[in-house]
Amino acid sequence: MSRFCFLLAVCLLVGAGLCRAEETPAPTAEERLGKSHQGSATDDEVVAREEEQIQLDGLNVSQMKELRDSSEKHAFEAEVSRMMKLIINSLYRNKEIFLRELISNSSDALDKIRFLSLTDKSQLESQPETSIRIKADKENHVLHITDTGIGMTKKDLINNLGTIAKSGTSEFVAKMGEANVDTTTSDLIGQFGVGFYSAFLVADTVVVTSKHNDDEQHIWESNAGEFSISRDPRGNTLGRGTCVSLYLKEEAYDYVEQDTLKKVIGKYSQFINFPIYLWASKTIEVEEPVVEDEEAAPADSDEEGGVEESKEEEKTEKVEKTVWDWERMNASKPLWTRNPRDVSEDEYVEFYKSFTKESNAPGAHMHFVAEGEVSFRSVLFIPKDAPRDYEPGKNNGTNNIKLFVRRVFITDEITDLMPKYLDFIRGVVDSDDLPLNVSRENLQQHKLLKVIRKKLVRKALDMIKRIPGADYMHFFQQFGMSLKLGVVDDHSNRTRLAKLLRFHSSNGSEMISLNEYLERMHEKQEHIYFMAAASVDEAKKSPFVEQLLKKNYEILYLVDPIDEYVLQQVAEYEGKKFQNVAKDGLVIGSNADKAKQRHEALATKFKPLTSFMEKTALKDVVEKVVVSQRLSNSPCALVANQWGWSGNMDRIMRAQGTRRQSQDSHMFEQKKIFEINPYHPLIKSLLDTVEADGTSDRIRDQSVVLYETAILRSGYTVSDTVAFASRIERMLRVSAGVDESAVVEEPEVDDGEEIDEEEVEEEAEGTEEVAAEEEEEAAEPREEL
Repeated sequence: MSRFCFLLAVCLLVGAGLCRAEETPAPTAEERLGKSHQGSATDDEVVAREEEQIQLDGLNVSQMKELRDSSEKHAFEAEVSRMMKLIINSLYRNKEIFLRELISNSSDALDKIRFLSLTDKSQLESQPETSIRIKADKENHVLHITDTGIGMTKKDLINNLGTIAKSGTSEFVAKMGEANVDTTTSDLIGQFGVGFYSAFLVADTVVVTSKHNDDEQHIWESNAGEFSISRDPRGNTLGRGTCVSLYLKEEAYDYVEQDTLKKVIGKYSQFINFPIYLWASKTIEVEEPVVEDEEAAPADSDEEGGVEESKEEEKTEKVEKTVWDWERMNASKPLWTRNPRDVSEDEYVEFYKSFTKESNAPGAHMHFVAEGEVSFRSVLFIPKDAPRDYEPGKNNGTNNIKLFVRRVFITDEITDLMPKYLDFIRGVVDSDDLPLNVSRENLQQHKLLKVIRKKLVRKALDMIKRIPGADYMHFFQQFGMSLKLGVVDDHSNRTRLAKLLRFHSSNGSEMISLNEYLERMHEKQEHIYFMAAASVDEAKKSPFVEQLLKKNYEILYLVDPIDEYVLQQVAEYEGKKFQNVAKDGLVIGSNADKAKQRHEALATKFKPLTSFMEKTALKDVVEKVVVSQRLSNSPCALVANQWGWSGNMDRIMRAQGTRRQSQDSHMFEQKKIFEINPYHPLIKSLLDTVEADGTSDRIRDQSVVLYETAILRSGYTVSDTVAFASRIERMLRVSAGVDESAVVEEPEVDDGEEIDEEEVEEEAEGTEEVAAEEEEEAAEPREEL
């Protein structure tokens, strides 16, 4: 019975529900519009918010519905799917490039309407202002770029945006050329028709609203797969121009941030001809009245008196307030486009500081216009001081030379614009006719880059040459090493660079140029003499310069590790060959015949000594032993042949931590020429000894010691230092009268003998007493005094 009652109750409940469902009318299609599938109670609020969101773009719900219904759908041409993948994934490396491309397109559109207005003033009546405005909708992640340029008709939208690599700019230039209109001063940038599609790097959907003077306002929309176009149901809202709206991808939401947009605009488009405005916020302080609690006025107070009293007691306070307004992003003008005569020094300094973010003024600058195979304008600067972390040749010039095309920044990563040795130079290169490949990141012809590089290098060297004397020495201290690297690397400009070098000299403490050396050369001097060493003092004390200094010849002192290698690369300067005084082949004096005869006579006289050393005492370590022409005070020296390493170069090569000495073992082990001074008393004594005593062991040891001292004196390294020390010790024994066979005496210590501790203590106490007595005796004279 209970089960039957339960089933009856369930049936009654189901029946009641069905009756109520029949009584409730079904919702109409209009009522369902905008409702969610879950039937939420807040559906109307959602619709309201959606209407507000759509209203931000200027379209309400009904207009959007009309737009969808009347739109014409088109398919892209030219294998769009493959081309779009190429553009989005391969053509551009940096996503931020999209903003540069869209601003450049807007600049082109403004240039076009400006050209047309030159002959037809009515073209600007629909919208007199010429500007680019950028506004970000952070809430909906939409970025709008609006210009008041020439705009596009429906046909233009289909042809230019619907066909990949179809450039409206190039077509416009062609039409102007057919109409015999001068386009040489054209500032039009995009002529390859793919810059617009970089928008799909950051956007899923792109909406283009455009109004041309000859057509109604239309809307073009695409998701990179297909595009649709329709008449704008709002009518003419732009007046004239184009608005590109980007519905950003999630990973690109950063491009609606105010700071990001300012950074990208400032980097790529700060020198566009037309003003660029960004809808930006700023915080200001305003005076606002202080709100206080109202107090009841006294009953017997006069009404007017109360008003006056309240005015007197009214207080204000400063309050921070956020306001939104259009902020110009490109107020600075491109200085390099002006005539150099019209630019002041202060303007160059200010431009350099803003361009490089440096606080100091530049050391030098050059502003020029190059014409020929490729035309460009450039401003180059030399920093006053080298950066602390600056290493010559390491930077490759990256980020120092910025390449622009018609004032649009292209890249600062082209290392071919400047050679490595000029990587400290900073500047701008702006070309009006530099051909570009599909994107503005890849140059089409490297040949033109080489032409630009060649002219930049010449102008840079000319700028360095014009630095005045005192300032030039400061420059050379900062960047002289870079110029020396240029002598080694840049064959075509080697002579120009050699004129800029400075070296220490035997003529004074100041560094001199090669031209100054030539002015002071002897009348019939055929060589430029130089000595390479670790320091100026070491070079002055070298045995190789003795005879030259005695005869008043000027010698260049090379103290930088690279100096000797640099002059080896130059070989000669203004017809004068360089001569390393530490190498074989040195000729001193104008009368070579007389010097040769005198030298031959001395060589004959010292033949017994030189033959003994070369064939007996030093036969395994020297190439030959000869009478020297370069020594004056030193008894001997070790000289490298023309293709060998001097002592300075040998020291430098041994210090190379990353270089295996086994690679150059033949150079380290190469035999040298042993030169002796025929006027030195020690050499004369050895000659007499050899002639009298023959080839004794004593003479052999003396010859070896003399050779090893010459190794050290000439800047080389003694290979067997233990043997060298032993020979010096034997010679000291002889000079001190100590028998060479005498051995070192060692104290006798009996390991088995026990030490008596008491005796040790007594001896220590006795020693202390004696020391105390000595101190007392030493103090007595002080007391008397």
